[in-house]
Amino acid sequence: MNKEDELLKNDYLWDGSGEPDAAVVKLEQALGKFRHAGRAPEWPENLGKARGSQRTLRSPALWFQFAAVAASVLIVFSVWGGLRLPSETPASGVGWGVQQVAGAPRVGTKLIGRPGEKGTLRIGQTLETDRESRASITVSDVGQVDIDPQTRLRLLESRTSRTRMDLERGTIHAMIWAPPGQFMVDTPSALAVDLGCAYTLQVDDSGAGILRTRIGWVGFRLNGRDAFIPAGAVGETRKGIGPGTPYFEDASEEFRAALRQFDFAKLSEEERSAQLTIVLARARTEDALTLWHLLSRANAADRGRVFDRLNAFVPAPAGVTRAGVEQGEQTMLDAWWNELGYDDISVWRKWEKTEFYQR
Repeated sequence: MNKEDELLKNDYLWDGSGEPDAAVVKLEQALGKFRHAGRAPEWPENLGKARGSQRTLRSPALWFQFAAVAASVLIVFSVWGGLRLPSETPASGVGWGVQQVAGAPRVGTKLIGRPGEKGTLRIGQTLETDRESRASITVSDVGQVDIDPQTRLRLLESRTSRTRMDLERGTIHAMIWAPPGQFMVDTPSALAVDLGCAYTLQVDDSGAGILRTRIGWVGFRLNGRDAFIPAGAVGETRKGIGPGTPYFEDASEEFRAALRQFDFAKLSEEERSAQLTIVLARARTEDALTLWHLLSRANAADRGRVFDRLNAFVPAPAGVTRAGVEQGEQTMLDAWWNELGYDDISVWRKWEKTEFYQR
């Protein structure tokens, strides 16, 4: 017997006898303020049998009483439904629709091998493509993700307020139209958070990743280490380290090589400082994106140098001081980010305050 049957058979609901169910008690408390204190309406004995009853039913007073009873019933069912329903419901179809694009992608144990054949990727299931296969997955209110060959992708969560996937290896191309912060992709080395964008994300067998943003911007995070990657920029990650410093691909090779050493190589502080010197010397105005990130990644002794170089390209806004930046004042860093011409960083700060802010 299910819970609803037990409640219906419980005499407490009808005459007050028996042991009340906890959910019923909660419902009574919620509806207490709507309790009717007057007399119940008196219905004509021949209601529905005589023409006179039809005239009585049409009277304004009786209609008002009838509407009040109907509204009370509606309130009961509405509150009961609110007590029973979870705070969030699964997104469209509980899973994502998968379409075969080439070859025979596999969803769980099922192959999707016929041209244009469709399947469903459900929570906990894995979509895998081999060397010859490709697929596309779509949810109307979230977005579309195209999957390249040799990719393994798992659906972790699919709710009205968030979708979360795990890219174990391979390449995906995401076009997301859900609100910022609601689509996330785990990788072995960072969490990618969509902030209203289109991007390509690749993960190799070592767990290292690289993200290229085409539209909008993406947040990359691991253990409080952040990287913001706007359109045209690239962000790299390494397992156990997290996201490196974003850069534009048209930056000089020397600039990118020094930045990669600064981010990921096992160097002494002196050696990191030497690589930073190369980055600062080779920086262009367009590299203000990279320099802004270095304000928080360089050690305290080097932050003043980064401040001076960035200030030459994008003057610090009012209230942002060299001393404050050297001390890592977040409000100053945020104010300067908003001067760079990308999206407002408050979008990211809002996401940080949600329950999903864990990595």
